[in-house]
Amino acid sequence: DRTVAVYDLGGGTFDISIIEIAEVDGEHQFEVLATNGDTFLGGEDFDLRLIEFLADEFKKENSIDLHNDPLALQRLKEAAEKAKIELSSATQSEINLPFITATPEGPKHLDLTLTRAKFEELASKLIDRCRVPVEQSLKDAKLSSGELDEIVMVGGSTRIPAVLELV
Repeated sequence: DRTVAVYDLGGGTFDISIIEIAEVDGEHQFEVLATNGDTFLGGEDFDLRLIEFLADEFKKENSIDLHNDPLALQRLKEAAEKAKIELSSATQSEINLPFITATPEGPKHLDLTLTRAKFEELASKLIDRCRVPVEQSLKDAKLSSGELDEIVMVGGSTRIPAVLELV
């Protein structure tokens, strides 16, 4: 018998299932011992935190709110997704968005370095929200984390170092 936790932090939802796998008469049987999650927590939420941070930093420096500019917001979204992925393996990410917007004085650019530490600070409440479903599913399965034989990580956001550390 093996006890496996499937930790799925996808784009839009977070789910954890604890499954027991037993071999009976040469066949594998699966029993779900517990499942829990947060349907309002996913990778997009991490992206949104970064988008807000980038827009706020730009506004501090240029006194321009990018929230009313759909094209600028799309570029911020793409930059946030890229930075999130980069920060899973690097300690910093360069965000360089030339011509993000323009004023009568000319074009404006967004150029900053985002550290993994800053990203983890921005995402800390989201990461904390992962903790309760994990603890509840272990409680429902009447197990401790030490009794799990394996943890299967599913979804891009499971590569975030702070998420890995939590798990």
